[in-house]
Amino acid sequence: MQGNNPVFARNEAFTRGGYATFDVATPTADELRSQYEAPSAVRPGTAMTINDVVAKTGLLFVLMLATAGATYFLMPPGAQLLALIGGVILTLVLGLVIAFTKTVRPALIVVHALGEGLLVGAFSAFVGAAFGTDLIGQAILGTLAAFTGMLIAYTTRIIRVTSRFRKIMIFSMIGLMVLGLANIVSVFGFGYSFYFDSPFGILLGVAGVVIASLTLALDFDFIEQGVKNRLPEQYSWLAAHGLLVTLVWLYIEILRLLAILRGSE
Repeated sequence: MQGNNPVFARNEAFTRGGYATFDVATPTADELRSQYEAPSAVRPGTAMTINDVVAKTGLLFVLMLATAGATYFLMPPGAQLLALIGGVILTLVLGLVIAFTKTVRPALIVVHALGEGLLVGAFSAFVGAAFGTDLIGQAILGTLAAFTGMLIAYTTRIIRVTSRFRKIMIFSMIGLMVLGLANIVSVFGFGYSFYFDSPFGILLGVAGVVIASLTLALDFDFIEQGVKNRLPEQYSWLAAHGLLVTLVWLYIEILRLLAILRGSE
């Protein structure tokens, strides 16, 4: 099973079929006997569980929040600008390393969470200074509401992760990425941001929030498949990392949309 989240999509452990895989040949009697007698690939008690993912997600979330809080409350504006630039570069570089390596590296995942804290804290500070600090609380509540709603929709199968759903998400994310890069070029080249300085920015903001929210369903599906396939416990780090990345992305998209709406008043 393969989705659009690069944290999981490049890792073979999350692309193996579960118990309902039908694309393999039927084993012979001798093959079944040898499989039955072979030792387990995962020792008892070392397989990835939901509790593992929850615990590691909580740890990464606390580290991110602590770094974000220090950046927001303790750094002067000049240092916050450096933190914003450093957070973007750090999360981008480490994110690519984590996504495109087949080895789970908990240390890099922890550092990436700290980098996300720099990004969240600095971005929140600049938006709060420009548009009002009340938007930060609204963005936090919006993120929690979106997470809860998507979790309920996924567990009740209101939203089903199908191959068509994944393809739509892939093309949607590619589109947002291209527009984001174009906006960066526009800002540095012409001093104009169509994300903030045009009515088109509201539409892009809504699209960003919707796509980020739907990405949570893909993350839940990857975690469910990882537990079902009895992956080694270390992969819970990767699952927690992917979930935190989506939550941070969702928060930033909601905060950006609120800032656009406030600026258009």
